[in-house]
Amino acid sequence: MTPTVLLADDEPLVRTGLRALLEQQGIPVVGEAADGAEVLPAVRRTRPDVVLMDVRMPGTDGIEATRQLLGSLGDPPKVLVVTTFDNDDYVHEALLAGASGFLLKRARKEEIAHAVRTVAAGESLLFPEAIRRLVTARAPGGRYAKAAKALTRRETEVLRLVARGLSNQDIATELVISLETVKTHVGNVFGKLGAANRSQAVVIAYESGVVAPGHLAGQ
Repeated sequence: MTPTVLLADDEPLVRTGLRALLEQQGIPVVGEAADGAEVLPAVRRTRPDVVLMDVRMPGTDGIEATRQLLGSLGDPPKVLVVTTFDNDDYVHEALLAGASGFLLKRARKEEIAHAVRTVAAGESLLFPEAIRRLVTARAPGGRYAKAAKALTRRETEVLRLVARGLSNQDIATELVISLETVKTHVGNVFGKLGAANRSQAVVIAYESGVVAPGHLAGQ
């Protein structure tokens, strides 16, 4: 199915441009919000599959709006943060809040469409290299170390493959196990880490030291 999108950005011209780009790629835009405080009511009205969320907005920013969506809805849409800088601390916090990925405002229309479809499907990590660059400058350990220690050896192995960007089917092939077994392991990883999605789990994994930067390249 083609995913539907809600745009959340305080700049009308940005929303207009994103709407045009998405609709050119066959992805319908079902609603817009000009402030983070408008996002939850707009999502309840329009029920989009994905929210393109500007991370920096006056009033309620994209981080808090993401928390509200995940905390208030039983089946929330995926959140794709839109930002100007890929090393933005706001983006890091948005991923920890539960955003499924992030996208630069200067991205090509094909990249935007690919990102929307990827996060809507939910079984692949969006731009794993970009997430690695975002988090690896930070020292591992701290608040996530205890949760990460609860992972079994197999769950840690699966998490490292998720961090490399492998889909569930790719992981099943790599480990020579069934797809259903992979889904069970991924679900257990999410539960133990308190993660809502793959991106949040991977950020937590890097921050806890369970996944080192070299694992992205399979080292």
